[in-house]
Amino acid sequence: MSILSKNRFTITSALPYANGPLHIGHLAGAYIPADIFARFLRLNHKDVVFVCGSDEHGAAITIKAKKEGVTPREIIDKYNQQIKESFEEFGIEFDIYHRTSEKVHHELSQEFFMNLYEKGEFIEKFSEQYYDEEYHQFLADRYIVGTCPHCHNEGAYGDQCEKCGTSLNPTDLINPKSTLSGKTPVLRETKHWYLPLDKYQPWLEKWLIEGKKGVLKPNVFGQCQSWLKSGLQPRSMTRDLDWGVDVPLEEAKGKKLYVWLDAPIGYISATKQWALDNNQDWEKYWKKQADTSDDSTLIHFIGKDNIVFHCITFPAILHAHGEYILPENVPANEFLNLEGDKLSTSRNHAVWLHEYLREFSGKQDELRYVLTSILPETSDSEFTWKDFQARVNNELVAIFGNFVNRVMVLSHKYFEGQVSLGEALTEGDQATLDELASYPPLISQTIAQYRFREALSHFMNVARLGNKYLADEEPWKVYKENPERVKTVMYVAAQIVANIAVLSQPFLPKTANKLFAMLDMESQDWSRAGQQNLIAAGHVLSEAQLLFEKITGEQVDFQLQKLEEAKTKNAAAAAQAEPAKANITYEDFLKMDIRVGTILEAEKVAKTKKLLKLKIDTGIDQRTVVSGIAEFFNPADIVGKQVSILVNLEPRVIKGITSQGMILMAEDADGRLDFVNPTSTIKPGSSVR
Repeated sequence: MSILSKNRFTITSALPYANGPLHIGHLAGAYIPADIFARFLRLNHKDVVFVCGSDEHGAAITIKAKKEGVTPREIIDKYNQQIKESFEEFGIEFDIYHRTSEKVHHELSQEFFMNLYEKGEFIEKFSEQYYDEEYHQFLADRYIVGTCPHCHNEGAYGDQCEKCGTSLNPTDLINPKSTLSGKTPVLRETKHWYLPLDKYQPWLEKWLIEGKKGVLKPNVFGQCQSWLKSGLQPRSMTRDLDWGVDVPLEEAKGKKLYVWLDAPIGYISATKQWALDNNQDWEKYWKKQADTSDDSTLIHFIGKDNIVFHCITFPAILHAHGEYILPENVPANEFLNLEGDKLSTSRNHAVWLHEYLREFSGKQDELRYVLTSILPETSDSEFTWKDFQARVNNELVAIFGNFVNRVMVLSHKYFEGQVSLGEALTEGDQATLDELASYPPLISQTIAQYRFREALSHFMNVARLGNKYLADEEPWKVYKENPERVKTVMYVAAQIVANIAVLSQPFLPKTANKLFAMLDMESQDWSRAGQQNLIAAGHVLSEAQLLFEKITGEQVDFQLQKLEEAKTKNAAAAAQAEPAKANITYEDFLKMDIRVGTILEAEKVAKTKKLLKLKIDTGIDQRTVVSGIAEFFNPADIVGKQVSILVNLEPRVIKGITSQGMILMAEDADGRLDFVNPTSTIKPGSSVR
């Protein structure tokens, strides 16, 4: 059954974190697909509420505030305003852009917590958590960094390693450090309230794995399946923090709700605020109705890093509450890379939206078009400025803009802008109009299936159809001999332009407005798309406008230079070696048994991008080691290579494989890895001293 059979929709787009500006990765991950889908539904007369807002709690906000010597409120006020203005200028049309720091959100989040608390859904338990003795506070997950036990990334956070994507607990980290003092934290006992995700695992397997198979995109379904296969564990829903939503219990004074409890509730509180502002009933968009056919259809648009929270954690919370609908779909996208490297806010390797809007004034739709054409729908994709230039110049300008301009110019040149039907339609004319009518169903189907790249391709084929029609008919050659025939040709061409205006509304809204103004038409809903008489005979077109301009080489060079300057600056900063770690005793060093080993076998670990399974001859035995080096080395190329291996590291199970040791690697400022190994062949088992 097509999703278009539903009538009411609740569309959410990931809440951007209010500690920095938006970049193109955010747009490609969630906001452009969500906006296309919401616009499409509205054009089909669906009842839609499309919500978003700033995620304004959590440790990252407080860390940034401490670094800048300001309050968390100053950070969120600054970036909420900047993000909101960027969305508005870019043309993303939320029904409301809200804030999780608002009173209505705090109250609703606390209501959720109390609902689950009073039902006995939480597990209350004492546990040892890291405490910074210098700052006299418990450390939230993001206040702790250390070495990932899976891929050995030394910058892993206490909740997740952003290099290999593994979910962590702070106590999993090797050599943990407080981000506040830089010192090793100590473990102290504290009480928290845990959501027993393991209790909901059977329900999640039935609802998600059985119920959503063939519904969720393969990349989303696969990640969910992997999480459930690994077995869910209780997750703390409270934190020892000084910034966030207060836990509404007398015994929990000073504690805050876990940000991944309150952030998704931000979708609901945003809807509630919108309803209050517009005299609407928010519950019909979020709560189960007496007649299930009246339930709203909830769809979350997010990036891949948030899949687990939207497909497992938040649905478990909604299920435990009992009154709320569950997501119909979570069409998450993968990551967008930039110029051969990962987008990085810390390294300033990004295309910032507010800078783009300033440097490419009036070119919002050009960026929408290019990002839609390369959306990372099932795998990572890449944005380059040369490709941006090529797609704008060779597609928007040369195909789309060229066709529309020729129709407008010739119509005014020959008939003073009047659309007239001269001679009867030929078989070729009718065949062109019939092909035109075939595109709206194709575009509808692919949008409804969240295949936006394919939908955009079908849309551009309408402009290609128009160009081919004009090239075949050559009205500029026929006019002197048969102006009546040219009237018919321009009539057919004008119908194609009018259809392009209708079809462009979800993808290129500002361009669609220009087209309707040029055609002197009111905007049309989706049901008119494909019709052969959108413009009536006798209608007079307005003057032509330039739809698109070419992107120049100078503009591209400027953008590439910006990225290069950021890279140079990062390299200069990285050239300053990190300060030495705290001293250890010679006896501590002697505890480490580091040997020279030889790699005997190497293979990729299934369903991972970063892990290799190695078989290593250590001189004392042959053992298996799982190492996060797959992005840098081809397995076949490293067989026979000698390495340094810590052989007395406590074994750990990684992706179901027992890893017995750690390969020593050197890592440069850009994250590139290389082996620490002898310069000449040496007997396996030789000690490294």
